[in-house]
Amino acid sequence: MSDIPQSEIRNLQFVHQRHKPPLVLSGPRELVLCLAPMRSNVNLSNIVRTAGCCGVTRLIACGSPKIDRTVARDGADQVQIEVHRTLPPVLKELKAEGYTLVGLEQTTNSVSLHDYQFPRRTALVIGNERVGLTEEELQLVDAVVEIPVWGLPFAYNVANATAMALYEYCKQWPAG
Repeated sequence: MSDIPQSEIRNLQFVHQRHKPPLVLSGPRELVLCLAPMRSNVNLSNIVRTAGCCGVTRLIACGSPKIDRTVARDGADQVQIEVHRTLPPVLKELKAEGYTLVGLEQTTNSVSLHDYQFPRRTALVIGNERVGLTEEELQLVDAVVEIPVWGLPFAYNVANATAMALYEYCKQWPAG
């Protein structure tokens, strides 16, 4: 917009577009979401909705996940959800398949989400709302990113944090 004269910028009109068609990816996203057991079905359902919006097609949920379709909306149909009992065996399998395992957590030696360059083939590992990623899960990841916090509480809600990390991945890999 910097090439548009100021007089034209002031005269721009904005018309609301309801249900604008999604952008087309050049290929499927090579991003897998891996979730520890969630306490809240609302958080899980919000993550599914965001994953759908981001073009993520594979989500691994541990425990006994229940999706609320009124929250997840079309994401419930767009995202293939695999259910496993625990994360560690899944993470070992994904690593063997060539995925870089990236935890989303506040840890020593974590990298700010602002500075991290996601590999295209990433498994984003999300911890439980209360306890985060376990020591065993942290031992398996290749990197850990954290989202800076400038106020209280000390951390973002798990669904919001996942949305921020997914958005950053999509910003870095916009075509898929």
